Amino acid sequence: MNSYATVRELLASLAPVAELRNGSITISDESAFRANVIDQLVYSAVFGESDVKSASRWIIWQAAQELGALPASIHDFYIAGGRDEWRNQTTPAINVRGIVYDTAQAIFRAAHTNNVKQLIFEIARSEMGYTDQRPDEYATVVLGAALKQGYRGPVFIQGDHFQINAKKYAADAEAEVQGVKDLIDEAIAAGFYNIDIDSSTIVDLTQPTVPEQQRLNFERCAELTAYIRQQEPVGVTVSVGGEIGEVGGKNSTVDDLEAFMTGYNEVMAGLTGPGISKISVQTGTSHGGVVLPDGSIADVKVDFDTLGELSRASRERYHLGGAVQHGASTLPEQAFDRFAEANACEVHLATGFQNIIYDSESFPSDLRDEIYAYLGEHHADERKPSMTDAQFYYTTRKRGFGPFKQQMWDLPEETRGQISAELEERFGLIFHRLNVINTAEQVERLIKPTRLAKPLPDALKGAEVS
Repeated sequence: MNSYATVRELLASLAPVAELRNGSITISDESAFRANVIDQLVYSAVFGESDVKSASRWIIWQAAQELGALPASIHDFYIAGGRDEWRNQTTPAINVRGIVYDTAQAIFRAAHTNNVKQLIFEIARSEMGYTDQRPDEYATVVLGAALKQGYRGPVFIQGDHFQINAKKYAADAEAEVQGVKDLIDEAIAAGFYNIDIDSSTIVDLTQPTVPEQQRLNFERCAELTAYIRQQEPVGVTVSVGGEIGEVGGKNSTVDDLEAFMTGYNEVMAGLTGPGISKISVQTGTSHGGVVLPDGSIADVKVDFDTLGELSRASRERYHLGGAVQHGASTLPEQAFDRFAEANACEVHLATGFQNIIYDSESFPSDLRDEIYAYLGEHHADERKPSMTDAQFYYTTRKRGFGPFKQQMWDLPEETRGQISAELEERFGLIFHRLNVINTAEQVERLIKPTRLAKPLPDALKGAEVS
């Protein structure tokens, strides 16, 4: 596939299927738009020249508004969970790192097959760097995939781990917090109406009491929540998540939860707008899993009893949607049932899907070898002396998605289709295990997305298509 060479060429392809007039777009032939236009629009939105890219992104956003694939906040759904209007359904929050257009389509296909709308697309602050995807690009591609698959309804796009870096915070606290605020601005403008604040990195376990240990965490989380409320569009209440336990660290306790929520609510009482809708906790997992010398993943014991206790306390005492579990995608499939049993409201999934892409028999071995050679040359400093090759490549191959993004997008359609089919099967299985099948009607009853137009970019000013 190629990008449009010019905006004029883009508009010529749009003319048979849409009207562009007075700064708005009307799709006159949806089936032809999906069949003949959207693929090249998405590709151009990622790889096109600056004016073509901005025009493509605007058209995809406006087409999504027109056709009913609307960026939305899951806030009201989670707060309904805090009222016990639903239970034992765990939202899969899927970090899409590679071959994003095809992967997102696989998610939408699996969602359609299983009548699922309790589903989040997300990308973490760190992932934006090593996958070379800023918020506007990520949201555009997800919406493009929704349009391609004919999806209608709320599209939950989330900023995962909008994290305060502890070392940078120690060096210059205000500058580090401002960096998170700048990212919030960028994300909300792109259509991220769900944002997970991660200030758990500045929990201070050297303090003598749990409230003092959590103080910096709840104060900064409240500050950033209030900032989000100032930036969110009219008609949108962004779903905000807090975090009390850093993934891979000490397991969370109900005392941690109570200390955080008591302090957070006290600070929020003097600020404007609602608070968080969910709380991330640590119960034994780590991002990416623990890789063994042969490249396999060690068994991880998740403390589901603690997860259930934390979720129950967060719902009953604070009326949140529940507890959120990170770093779970590499768990054995039979473990996923237990998240819904524990009444966790959300689970974050990334590495397991990355593994399907890289380990697929359809993924070209010569491209994998090229990526691994790149990692060996450019990321050798991440290799610990005790690491085997299998451990090193497993832990670093996520960093191949950015430098080799276009090569992966340009894989033959048959190859991408085979990988997508493997992903789709896995998504369907997880939807069943997390008990979110047949949630479409429930989500649509509780979530009423707001239609929001974006200003016409300079590349399209004065242009009309009819």
